[in-house]
Parts: sequence; C-alpha cells; structure tokens
Amino acid sequence: MTTYSENNSSIKNWNEDDRPREKLATKGRSSLSDAELLAIIMGSGSRNESAVELAKRILKSANNNWNELAKYSITDLCLFKGIGEAKAISIITALEIGRRRNTQDVLERKKISSSNDAAIILQQQIGDLPNEEFWIMYLNQGNRIIKTEQISRGGITQTSVDVRLIFKRSLELMATGIILSHNHPSGNLVPSVADKSITQKIKEGALLLDIQVLDHVIVSQKNYFSFADEGLI
Repeated sequence: MTTYSENNSSIKNWNEDDRPREKLATKGRSSLSDAELLAIIMGSGSRNESAVELAKRILKSANNNWNELAKYSITDLCLFKGIGEAKAISIITALEIGRRRNTQDVLERKKISSSNDAAIILQQQIGDLPNEEFWIMYLNQGNRIIKTEQISRGGITQTSVDVRLIFKRSLELMATGIILSHNHPSGNLVPSVADKSITQKIKEGALLLDIQVLDHVIVSQKNYFSFADEGLI
C-alpha cells in the first residue's frame, strides 16, 4: 500500500505505477477508475491527501455519480480541502464537456465505395495546390474514413514518401485499408515510373500487416486517375 507524505501529494511525485496519467497512456482510458480520472483533472491533492484520495472523497459525496457531481457549484467544490477555485473550474469544465457531448449525435464516417468517392474528397484537399503533396486516406473494415492525412510535401514535380510513416499511422488508427493519393500540379494525370514504384512498394509492405491498399488516386483540380480503375493495383 502506497503512503503519501505532505510533500508528495502532487501526481508527478507519485510512484510510476500510481500515476493515472501514465496509466492512461500505457493501459488506455478504460483502465482508470472514476477517482483516477477526476484526479487527472485536478492535478494534485492537498498536503495530507493524494489527488486520488481527494477525488474519492468528492465522488463519494455525490454518491459516486457523475450526474450528481455535475450539479456542484464552484462554492460547493471549494468546501473540500485541497480544492481551490481553479481546480473547481477545471472539474466543472470537464463535466460540462461531457454533458455537451451527450447532446450531440455521433458523426457518421463517410463510406468510400468507388474511386470517384475518394477523388471528390481528395480534390478538395490537394487538387489545386501548386506543389505535390502525398496523402493517405485511412479506412476501417467497412471502408468508412477514419482519417485523411498528409504524409509529405514536395516540389512542383515530385514528393518523397516515407513508407514507414504510412504503416505506423495505419497501425495507430487501426486501419484495415488505405487509399494513396497525390496531386499533379501540371494537370497531367499519367502516373510516372516513380508513382508506380512507390505504389507497389507500399502494397507489398501492407500485405505483411494485413492492410489492403485499395487504390492510388492522382488528382488535379478537375480530374483524377485511379490505379484501381486502370488495373494497376
């Protein structure tokens, strides 16, 4: 059992296994108790009480119910030793964010069913840029967009691509499929030898990670070229 002295109530002074921030980073948000989550919001406890112990006491007063705690005012929270106005405001702010989240609908991720679906989105991102940029569209198992991000930015005629960054980000986002894309500022959509080479390189690497390269879409301001449509992938 860990004990806390007057000088170690701040989370940063705790043993590593007792730090909720580190626990969240290494084990995920669901591994934290309600008290640990509240402790992170507060940042520290009082001289004689750790942030987690203080959080437990506050939650207990609200019957361990976030909805009850959300009714507390700044004055109510400041009645607890170790809670000043700044901490009280932080707690109220976090709970208000949660309340607003509950009133909003979950945004439906757009599904990509064809090269045209992808091209419309990608043209809006990079179709009219004066320099080449390489982007990746990360998709889930239902071919819905998780995220669309820039991987690299180059000059007027070419851009370099670090394949490792693509796979690293794919794993972070748990993507099962990706669509490669870059723009041709010249308007000439014919893929170069380098375009074909990098596509093949990424496709081969993706197979080892069970990630499917669905397409490579080259875009200009008005048109696009799809490797999948042309049987090149």
